Amino acid sequence: MGIPTVKFNRADRPEFIQVLRKKVDQYFRDEKISKHANTNMVIKTVFMILLYFTPLVLLISGVITSFWMMMLMWVLMAGGMSGIGLSIMHDANHGSYSRNQKVNKALGFLVNFLGGYHVNWKIQHNVLHHSFTNIHEFDEDIARPVMRFSPDQDHKPIYKFQILYAPFLYGLLTLFWFTGKDFELVSRYNKEGLLKTQGLTFRKALTQVIIHKLWYVALFLVLPMIFVPLPWWQVLIGFLTMHFLCGLTLALIFQPAHVTEDTHFFKPDETGSVENNWAIHQLLTTSNFANKSVVFSWLIGGLNYQIEHHLFPNICHVHYRNISKIVKSTAQEYNIPYYQKRTFAGAVLGHFKLLHNLGMNRI
Repeated sequence: MGIPTVKFNRADRPEFIQVLRKKVDQYFRDEKISKHANTNMVIKTVFMILLYFTPLVLLISGVITSFWMMMLMWVLMAGGMSGIGLSIMHDANHGSYSRNQKVNKALGFLVNFLGGYHVNWKIQHNVLHHSFTNIHEFDEDIARPVMRFSPDQDHKPIYKFQILYAPFLYGLLTLFWFTGKDFELVSRYNKEGLLKTQGLTFRKALTQVIIHKLWYVALFLVLPMIFVPLPWWQVLIGFLTMHFLCGLTLALIFQPAHVTEDTHFFKPDETGSVENNWAIHQLLTTSNFANKSVVFSWLIGGLNYQIEHHLFPNICHVHYRNISKIVKSTAQEYNIPYYQKRTFAGAVLGHFKLLHNLGMNRI
């Protein structure tokens, strides 16, 4: 198989993205600031890394002796794990953290400290999700055999209950990546020719996955089991709790941005084409939420400004709040929808409403 592709309609108001890019570029020139990380981002980076690794150091130092104190360490690590995934490694793997690609590569590698594999993440997220957002059989973020995320996906009776089991499956997200999905993705991406785009052979990629998984298990599971003076199974409970909380957090941030009652879903026609320009397609398939909540936005890596992220993934997320005003006003000029929910709770509710309707085959 070759690298997947979809033909977007270049004749559909191409001036929109041209004008928008000029306006955004002018904003950075006027403000005399870089599109990359600023002091705020550096502070966040230090905070999230310390939040993740400090409890681990305390665990393997042997100073944690009670079950509930140990569980607190794993919960804190879940917060740091989520923060690194949502902001630091996310921006770095998009190349938006720094002008220096060595810095981006180093910080992007942090996804391996979360149990993932950086190459698979780049392919699934950067190449497939960002290029083909909400397009049936192209966007892997909506391709889940155990759940129905798109009206173009075939319906199964089990989906009637997906609104009930979705939170549990969301909690298994990072654990699934860690234990099995990376191996499946390496095999499939090799067959589809996607590993070659990253300069990797199947053998080299598989070797890297195995090595990264082994040192991850040793560092985050075996060492705590050795040094924490508690039964091994209690340490395992803490490890699984960390992954469950992180997986649930990541899913509840990413899913309401695309799989919600407002956004659109597309299926290419027989020629492999969709009806909209790529930039307009991003606005039709993406929704913002809780844009007035500064603290919330800081904690989740600005991903409540998902529209701005999809249009400008090369810009560090700390700038999304300011450029969102430009994006929204320009979209209105060209009569293009700009979807947003006032609160995070409203966004999550919109997501579960759609899950219910898709599960009941009402859409």
